[in-house]
Amino acid sequence: MEISRVRALRGPNLWSRHTSIEAIVSCNGIEQTILAIPGFEDRLRARFPEIKFLEPAETTFSMAHVLESAAIGLQAQAGCPVTFSRTIQTVEPGIYQVVVEYTEEAVGRLAFELAQNLCRAATEDTPFDLATALASLRELDEDIRLGPSTGSIVDAAVARGIPFRRMTEGSMVQFGWGSRQKRIQAAETGFTSAIAESIAQDKEMTKVLLAAAGVPVPDGASVTTAEEAWQAALDIGAPVVIKPRDGNQGKGVAVNMKTEEEVKTAFAVAYEICSDVVVERYLPGHDYRLLVVGKQLIAAARRAPPEVLGDGVQTIRQLIDQVNLDPLRGDGHASPLTKIKVDNLTLATLAKINYTLESVPPKGVQVVLRNNANLSTGGTATDVTDDVHPDLAARAVEAAQMIGLDICGIDLVCESVLKTLEEQGGGVVEVNAAPGLRMHIKPSFGKGRPVGEAIISTMFDEGDDGRIPVVAVAGTNGKTTTVRLIAHILQGNKYRVGMTSTDGVYIENKRIDTGDCSGPRSARNVLMHPDVDAAVLETARGGVLREGLGFDRCNVAVVTNIGVGDHLGLNFISTVEDLAVVKRVIVQNVAPNGTAVLNAADPMVANMANSCPGSVTFFAQDSNHAVLATHRAQGHRVLFQDSNAIVLSEGKFEHRIQLSDIPITHNGTVGFQVENAMAAIGAAWGLGLDWNVVLEGLRTFENSASSTPGRFNIFSHKGATVIADYGHNPDAIEALTRAVEGMPAKRRMVVISGAGDRRDEDLRRQTQILGDAFDDVILYEDQCQRGRADGEVLALLRDGLSNAKRTRFTQEIQGEFIAIDTALAKLEAGDLCLILVDQVEEALAHIAANVKA
Repeated sequence: MEISRVRALRGPNLWSRHTSIEAIVSCNGIEQTILAIPGFEDRLRARFPEIKFLEPAETTFSMAHVLESAAIGLQAQAGCPVTFSRTIQTVEPGIYQVVVEYTEEAVGRLAFELAQNLCRAATEDTPFDLATALASLRELDEDIRLGPSTGSIVDAAVARGIPFRRMTEGSMVQFGWGSRQKRIQAAETGFTSAIAESIAQDKEMTKVLLAAAGVPVPDGASVTTAEEAWQAALDIGAPVVIKPRDGNQGKGVAVNMKTEEEVKTAFAVAYEICSDVVVERYLPGHDYRLLVVGKQLIAAARRAPPEVLGDGVQTIRQLIDQVNLDPLRGDGHASPLTKIKVDNLTLATLAKINYTLESVPPKGVQVVLRNNANLSTGGTATDVTDDVHPDLAARAVEAAQMIGLDICGIDLVCESVLKTLEEQGGGVVEVNAAPGLRMHIKPSFGKGRPVGEAIISTMFDEGDDGRIPVVAVAGTNGKTTTVRLIAHILQGNKYRVGMTSTDGVYIENKRIDTGDCSGPRSARNVLMHPDVDAAVLETARGGVLREGLGFDRCNVAVVTNIGVGDHLGLNFISTVEDLAVVKRVIVQNVAPNGTAVLNAADPMVANMANSCPGSVTFFAQDSNHAVLATHRAQGHRVLFQDSNAIVLSEGKFEHRIQLSDIPITHNGTVGFQVENAMAAIGAAWGLGLDWNVVLEGLRTFENSASSTPGRFNIFSHKGATVIADYGHNPDAIEALTRAVEGMPAKRRMVVISGAGDRRDEDLRRQTQILGDAFDDVILYEDQCQRGRADGEVLALLRDGLSNAKRTRFTQEIQGEFIAIDTALAKLEAGDLCLILVDQVEEALAHIAANVKA
């Protein structure tokens, strides 16, 4: 078994809406039926007893199916929440596509690698360490997945339908799209003030501000030496708390320090974290964390320091090890609890009660291991939200407001939250920016609180999902023109539009990226741009196959056509039906309240209506087309051509737009532009735009070389008409031919090459069509033969002209620009020349320079 390609499908894709790993797997003869491999299944199950074959182990069950079962099974056993997988046999014998869901890409890739190792071990009867494999998956998953704080906010966003994108491998996340996006990093939002965060990190400054607001705080002083620390303790009066002035997560904090030795030892620990150390009065009572979000107290927890219970047999070290075996305890912050750590503070705390790590405490004796109660050092938390006195809650909110934090963790020490701080002598000892949320989400005792929902509610108003209008356009031909026309109409609606196409990424008509940008990476970049109010995304098949969609759903999906297809034979897309399945992905991911705008005259496109979660708008030039007429009779939306107008109909509603108001149609003589216009109008209708805005957009859209390069760009040269177009498949050639046949011409000339990655029959078909409509044909060999030998493409094009009905003159030329020059030099007044360009921008510039000269 060989794996030749592994891809990460990072968005909705050909197989599902799940993020998945897709691999191309080659199996030799015997591997295509595992029952033919003696003892294989027994050896496999001996190494991985929990494996579950996802299909019956029949004669068709191949090694690729085993790989699928192993990859998803290993992730499931490691605790990763994955459920989807699939194995598909391609048209090539022994070649399979294996697709397995992942939640973290690196984990999914590792699972594939380990699954391959497992299959090899079972085949060759060599060892496979299952425990180590599962441990590596768990460790990697815990290391890279979102922690509980960020994860709870993301979960709350997803529950409200707010899209999210993880921006880094850490905890920075974008919610929403374009100009409506918001960002967080852990429990900090884009609204969190950097100044407020800086104040919260400075414990002395925090105390000064809280005291000024009348919030009770303990007396204290900042010191830089151990001697100063002891003197401050004497001045304040022992016991005291020692902590770094700039610290977090309870690191370096020691409480209830009484003797000079204790103070100086605690100072040394704190000094390693920050050269400024705070000494403050110790407040008796319990340690509480109150979470303030916005102007409300959302949750409260009583924290207890890490401790072990003596059994009269085991040492304290052994008891700690035993507690750390709890599956809820991990090394980082991804688990509900953190493993108890042993450090100098632990040793000092034990020494105060005459214990060491090797001491054996009596049965039933609780041994406190450190005096600070942070979860990050192994402590536990009990939810007390419902017990908090209203005045105490108000003080917590005042503290957060005084510092200026929108999300704030208030640490206070008091006997009980049932009373105010003043009546029990308690106080606020610390204020935290980016507070940890896991003690509130999954407390050790008590019920969890919806803190993620509270944070999302402060970022997005009720009913706001952070989305901007998104239009996705797919098809064989007409995509780019349709995308540009839709974008132009949206700009008339005062939207700042982000657009992707095969010639670049545009933000407000400014190109920010060049090349073919019709894939998911470009789509994600547009949706991440803060100046985008609406997005129009050309969605090519290559990007969908390579990585899936760059968005989770769209408001409008437009499919222009499928026709006889294009690029067939590549990436296991061998038939028009296969191609339609790929193009259908955007339709399958229309929002429930969105719409798909589909070409009713193309059977493959019309059938996509059954896959749309939203409504469907059909368009066709023929009002009597069966699919469109049926849809119209049912009261649904349709667009069709009626003489010199495009008609929009839904039930009793009807609206007409004159073709004379749509310049790109040339008063309806260019049929494919009429269809492109209908598709764009259907998209605008789906977005609910005002008809005056739509009409103005149609009227002002220019089909020039600058606005729609390579899309039926018309020049005038020596009294002749020159049309430049990027048509590069039989459907496009046929549409162009129909268009020029409606234009007067004394002589018709065409300049054409062909892309080497097309099928032989597709290359021949192009010139078969042209040979019946053009007098002169100039063939040229373009810059990139895409795997073909020199002269091979020209030979196929020449072969297509063998039975031409009209062509009487042919010429073969090396080089696109020489071919263009040759054609332009031959033109006379009244002629028409169609130039099918390859290097679009360069060729258009070359034509324009010739025309100008």
